[in-house]
Parts: sequence; structure tokens; C-alpha cells
Amino acid sequence: MCLQKSDPIIIVGAGAFGLSTALHLIRNGFTSVSVFDKDDQIPPRYSAANDLNKIVRAEYEDPFYTNLTIKAIAAWKTPLFAPHFHQTGFLHCVSGNAPQKAIDTLKRFQASAEEHAEIRSHVTPLKGQTDIRQACWQLEGPLPGWYGYLNRYDGYAHSANALAAVYRAVQASGVRFHLGEHGAVDEVVYVNTREGKKSSGIRTKDGEFHPASLVIIAAGGSAGQLVPEVGKNVVAKSWSVAHVHLTDEETSALRGIPVTYARDLGFFFEPDPKTNLLKLCPMGGGYINTDPATGVSLAPTSLEESAFIPEQDEKQMRRLLEQTLPTLSDRPLVRKSLCWFADTNDSDFIIDYVPGTTSSVVLLSGDSGHGFKMFPIFGTWVLDLLKAEKQPVTRWQWKKSPSSDGKANWGGDVSWRVGESKEISEILPKRSSRL
Repeated sequence: MCLQKSDPIIIVGAGAFGLSTALHLIRNGFTSVSVFDKDDQIPPRYSAANDLNKIVRAEYEDPFYTNLTIKAIAAWKTPLFAPHFHQTGFLHCVSGNAPQKAIDTLKRFQASAEEHAEIRSHVTPLKGQTDIRQACWQLEGPLPGWYGYLNRYDGYAHSANALAAVYRAVQASGVRFHLGEHGAVDEVVYVNTREGKKSSGIRTKDGEFHPASLVIIAAGGSAGQLVPEVGKNVVAKSWSVAHVHLTDEETSALRGIPVTYARDLGFFFEPDPKTNLLKLCPMGGGYINTDPATGVSLAPTSLEESAFIPEQDEKQMRRLLEQTLPTLSDRPLVRKSLCWFADTNDSDFIIDYVPGTTSSVVLLSGDSGHGFKMFPIFGTWVLDLLKAEKQPVTRWQWKKSPSSDGKANWGGDVSWRVGESKEISEILPKRSSRL
């Protein structure tokens, strides 16, 4: 389609993909950009990016994403994003009980980092406990059989704060926001034209119609509700997140530690100095929420449904602490939840027009648990699509329907995934009897 800079554009979803797109549209002269979100706050509580922190690591097995992340890290160091980026390093290891898949993945990631001209000088091999303690003296645990590498090029970003900063910036630049009751989108509205079916805008749940020349759907794990055409190409998936609350002294002692990642156990970050929370995530295949009638997985509609973590994940988090920071291993876990995101079977993004919509609807999806690090530059790829009118990057084009029935180990073929995915119905907490 031939889009003019003054044409009205609607973005559905105020998470990382939606806000980055709004930022780059407004920076490139588009003057009528509106963002709709069903939550009444930014960052939205339903967004996977509404989180204390996310890993920003450059090395991928695939040089395509490594080179993109290097560009993203450069953008993280620009004024808008720099306050939220912390280049503390990435301590990437396996434990002595790691399965072969985890070991092989570690080796490929290390080779990627050591072979890249931009990164290699920042990489230090870690052959065992002594090397690891020299890299991070705070890890006083036994570290049984641990080895790997430290990459000082990497770090993490405070994701919720980064989203809030971009929200303030784009709102000040003229992007209009519709939140809560008035921002909950019920449907994309279509009309028939000579060229075929075309979107004329969206209708919110309060019955209001909002016209647009282009509708961009960036709704994470809920995208299938508005773009049913995506079917099983995108699956709503979740991983567990929990936190340990520290004292001021404990937070200070752990200041500056690298992101510590045991590929077979999980990972944690330096504690947040404002809240004294240390975030933990276990490794695993994740959880999906398949509708038996359709075979499609969508994120739960309420936050309460995800306000827990499975017992097995909690045990794994404690094993990680026992081996690294044992004084915290019996500490209560707080702010426990499942973090839902949009997953593709090959972990590539979808940045493309929805077929059969006359290039009037764009889907931004498939962050696949690694998309947030691209937050500062993601919107530039949407601009590239609008200029080209056809997605020039093959791997980000609309995907063919997978042969899976949605109940297999979704995404398990991705080399860096360890573990089997499960249905959320299998791990829901048992309700106590009222009798």
C-alpha cells in the first residue's frame, strides 16, 4: 500500500514491539499514530516486557541475529535507552549434571562469541570453579562441575523502566494513547474493496470505531484473538519468574555481578537497587495454553491465572541458588508468575502483512523469548517493511502453518531450548476443597 506520513496508523499493544514501532514511526515523520492497549498503565501488566530485567546478550548461533544484537547494543547506549542498560557481562555456564543438548548449545554460543571480531576481546573462558570465582567473587556456592565463559560485552536492561521511558518520549512527541476500557480492542474492522478485503480500522470493546489506514497488531501472546489467520503459526507460551527480596546490604554486596546463567538450571541478575529484588528464572520447555477445540494456544485473559509458578520450577530455582548463592537458597520466593510471550516454532519473528488484507494489517509477533534485546531498533524493521511493501527478510515473512497439532513439544527443535513444553492445565495449582 502507498502510505502517506499523515495517514492514521493504529498500533494495538503497548509492549516492546508496539512502543518501538511507535517511536520509529514518529521519529520518521508519521504524524497520526495511536496506540491502544487493554491495560490502564504503561508498561502494560500483560506484556512480557513489563519485567524487572531482560538479558541483552549478543552471541547467537546464527550470525544474522548476532549482528542485529550488536546494532541493538549500540542503540542501548544512546540517551533515551542508556539509563536502562547495564553492561555487567554474561556468565554463561553449564553445571556438572547438564544434559548433552545444554553442553552443545553452550559450546556453540561460546564459539560464536569468540569468533566474532566485535565480541571476542570481551570473552574469557571459565574452566571451572576457580575461574568462575575470579570472574564473580560473590558466587560463594560450590558450583559443582560448572564451566563456560564470561562475555563482558553483554548485560541486561531494566525492561519495565525502558518501556516507560519510551512511552513518555513518544507521548510527548504526539503519539496518542487509548488505555484501559477505551483501549481494549474487540476486532479489526474490514471492508470489501476492488483490491479485496481491507481494514478500515478497529473497534474497541466499548463499541467505538477508530478509523485507520494501517493497523499494526503487536499484542504478544494474545495476537491470535485479533488475527485468527495466524492460527498455529504463533503459540502463546510462558516461563516462570520469581524473585528473592534482599536486604540493603545484600543488594550492595551483589552490585555489578554479571547475568549468571546455567543453561541446565536457570539464571539470575544483579538485584534491583530500588526494590532489592533479585530475579530468578528456571530453564525449561515452558508452558502453553491450547484450546482443545481449535488447537491454538492463547495467553490467559486474566493476570490472576498466571500468578503462580509450578513446584518443579521453584525447586529448580532453589538448586540454582544452592550452587551459587546458598545463603539465599531458603529465602521465600516473591512476585511469582508465569511470563507469557508469543513463540514461533523456529524462534524467528513475524514482521509482515497479514495475507488477504490488501497490506492494511501488519502482524508483529514471535518474540520467542529473545526479542526484547532488540527493543531500541525493532521499529526500524517495521519501517523497512512499509517502505518495501513486502517483507525483504525471508525469515520474518508470514509463516506456513506447522504440521504439529499444537500439543507436541512446541519449539523443542530450536537448538537452545532445553526441556519439554507442557500444557498449563497440567501444572495449575490444586484448589483446596471448601468442604
